[in-house]
Amino acid sequence: MTMRKKLAPLLGVTLALTACGGSGDSVDADVMFAQMMIPHHEQAIELADIALDPTVGAGPKVLELAAQIKAAQDPEVDVMTSMLEAWGEPTFLDEGMDHSSMMSGMISVDDMAELETLRGADFDTAWMKAMIAHHEGAIDMANDVIGDGDDEATTDLARKIIDGQSAEIERMKALLGK
Repeated sequence: MTMRKKLAPLLGVTLALTACGGSGDSVDADVMFAQMMIPHHEQAIELADIALDPTVGAGPKVLELAAQIKAAQDPEVDVMTSMLEAWGEPTFLDEGMDHSSMMSGMISVDDMAELETLRGADFDTAWMKAMIAHHEGAIDMANDVIGDGDDEATTDLARKIIDGQSAEIERMKALLGK
């Protein structure tokens, strides 16, 4: 991969941060974190819903993880939405641009479609591998806002995300025998 291709997502995030007009106690990094973490969490919830679909035949450990992930991330989406509304910021990024490629750990449309074709143990393995990568991306985003953001509530949420998702990663790695 060329340096230009490696830097393109970073440039996109930087440009988006620059264009994001924070207000009140928020700063651009806090706003961008919430705006990007909402769709990131929504995809994790979608992955959880796929696992919870009885036709997939996910094993009991994956079902338990999926329910736990959904229970943790649904309310976090509500919190981030409320934060953005309180700051007078949109709860979404520019609709004319696909930002998912800029978000670390996001699962591609093709990979999501393939995951939905798997069943049983094959599904469990692929789902946990995808969710580990997805969680690692969320942790990267959370670490970034801890370093760059100014809003205490955002920083607290980021730490909660890091703690919760790190524990889930360790559990999935143990289940995968890693």
